[in-house]
Amino acid sequence: MAIQLRVYVPPHPLIKHWLGMARNQETSPKIMRQTLAELGKWLAYEAIREWLPTIDIQIPTPVAETTATFVHPQTKLAIVPILRAGLTLVEGIQSVLPLESAIYHLGLVRNEQTLLPSCYLNKLPDKFEPDTRIIIAEPMLATGGTIMHAMSELTQRGIDPAYVRIIAIIAAPPALQKLSEAYPTLSIYAAMIDEHVNESGFIVPGLGDVGDRAFGT
Repeated sequence: MAIQLRVYVPPHPLIKHWLGMARNQETSPKIMRQTLAELGKWLAYEAIREWLPTIDIQIPTPVAETTATFVHPQTKLAIVPILRAGLTLVEGIQSVLPLESAIYHLGLVRNEQTLLPSCYLNKLPDKFEPDTRIIIAEPMLATGGTIMHAMSELTQRGIDPAYVRIIAIIAAPPALQKLSEAYPTLSIYAAMIDEHVNESGFIVPGLGDVGDRAFGT
């Protein structure tokens, strides 16, 4: 059986609610940041389901001993926000993680004419430890150029795509097609899949420029 890219759009009412807030152009920068943090939280909650390894330990309750299940404390976990918009998801993602997680910033900017990304900041380590689990925070998967660049940087440093979860607000077919062909073991968690990317590389109806809207620039 061929391995296929897995794209999850959780049918959660809170995700739908916050997506509506994010889409609304009347949402102020302050509320937009809060909204994106909420989306990051609820999508991360879904993304780590049955993903983080667990361990059973005997613990005492006030009445008797019992077996409790915990996330394995030796799990290696990292968050990679794609600057700048990815920063808006980090607080929400961290709020549901019971472990300390390293944060490696990756700054990519897209040329408005060619729509190709260029890197202006790369804080990734030269090599990741084996079995490191990665959460990529990238609100918009549009043409696919930026996320493909990020995945290339990660795999060159030893990351197994099967250990990667991408948290996006909205994904579009061009990006999903590229990821599917190159990294079929990936898993993506998004609030919505929109069908169209316009000539300027923006998802329609989308959210507009998430970084500009969140930071008021």
